[in-house]
Amino acid sequence: MVNAKYVLASGSPRRRELLGMLNVDFRVDTSRSVDEIVPDGTPAHEVPLFLSRIKAEPYLSDLQPDEVLITADTVVILDDEVIGKPKDLDDARAILRRLSGRTHRVVTGVSIGRPGRPLETFSETTEVIFDPLTEREIDYYVENFKPLDKAGAYGIQEWIGAAAVKGLNGSYYNVMGLPVHALYKHLNSVNK
Repeated sequence: MVNAKYVLASGSPRRRELLGMLNVDFRVDTSRSVDEIVPDGTPAHEVPLFLSRIKAEPYLSDLQPDEVLITADTVVILDDEVIGKPKDLDDARAILRRLSGRTHRVVTGVSIGRPGRPLETFSETTEVIFDPLTEREIDYYVENFKPLDKAGAYGIQEWIGAAAVKGLNGSYYNVMGLPVHALYKHLNSVNK
């Protein structure tokens, strides 16, 4: 990992923060966009893998020999349905009502690209157990935080994580948007 320069192709401030925890040299590049259109019939757990791969493709041909590309996509899955980012605050409230008192999965797909090597893609899944939420709690969260830029309308690192997340099975950082431990292991293997 020491000699590589990493390119994080993500505008997410949480992913920047999490990759920074690995104390690696990286730059953020969001200069290329893709249409995040998932083919009909794609199983819910494969959606983030598909999206991380298509996010990587426009960058691969321009990587320098010492650069490693990282892309990611995180989705919330409830009852085998992908729950994306809310359209508006009313939609955020509706999503939080659906998650209230239930267990859902957060799946992050990560792609790692390096010149001359095939794109490596993996995913990490975390189960998140929500306590029941009152309408007052849902309103408080939606009115005081920013649920619109988050899959599932919540950020576990915010108030709702402390107040409503009863427990989880898997990586906390994965729920934030980047499975740091798994990424570290994959980056070490890709750099051998």
